[in-house]
Amino acid sequence: MGLRDAGDPVELAARYDADGADELVFLDITATSDGRETMVDVVRRTAEQVFIPFTIGGGIRTVDDARTMLRAGADKVSVNSAAVARPELISEIAEVFGNQCVVCAIDARRRATDGSASDGWEVYVAGGRTPTGIDVIEWAQQAESLGAGEILLTSMDRDGTRDGFDLELTAAVSGSVGVPVIASGGVGTLDHLVDGVVTGGADAVLAASIFHFDDHAIAEAKAHMIAAGVNVRP
Repeated sequence: MGLRDAGDPVELAARYDADGADELVFLDITATSDGRETMVDVVRRTAEQVFIPFTIGGGIRTVDDARTMLRAGADKVSVNSAAVARPELISEIAEVFGNQCVVCAIDARRRATDGSASDGWEVYVAGGRTPTGIDVIEWAQQAESLGAGEILLTSMDRDGTRDGFDLELTAAVSGSVGVPVIASGGVGTLDHLVDGVVTGGADAVLAASIFHFDDHAIAEAKAHMIAAGVNVRP
């Protein structure tokens, strides 16, 4: 998949906590396709060192899987492929642990004839590799109705490109649901973070590689967003 090793996730998590990150998200993107359980040991070690909220996702298929992650120290669980296959999983987890614990991760690609927004976007699963035929907007609305407390929205077209968020996608989903939307996929500059909120209407923005590989510091990102008029936690 052309992945680049960013180092030990627990060490990175501790660093980001110290640097002022608001929240952390761990996504084991191959857990579903490889049939592996999510990394419970990573969650436990992270919980011992990190004092900001963190979400764990990848391979969570049952309420028991969610319970294991939350008991290990995660604040929220993210569901994706398993929820697409069996949407009631969202409501089952929400009923036991509350809506605030359930994040519905949506991996989206443009339905492309000409690549325009009018074609809409399709939900992909298995780490963004498998098309489902499901419309992204409809799935986001269904996930909210089932009890998801947040939507983690990743543009697979932009992920890894550093070209910025798919702002049309972000705006379309943010405008169609009442729960917070976290924009993900494509951040390459600090202006992209601002764009996700100001133009895309996202409630939060997620970035990985610009921090993993020391292009920018979290404090620098926050200062840039504040200077642009975005309301950011201190």
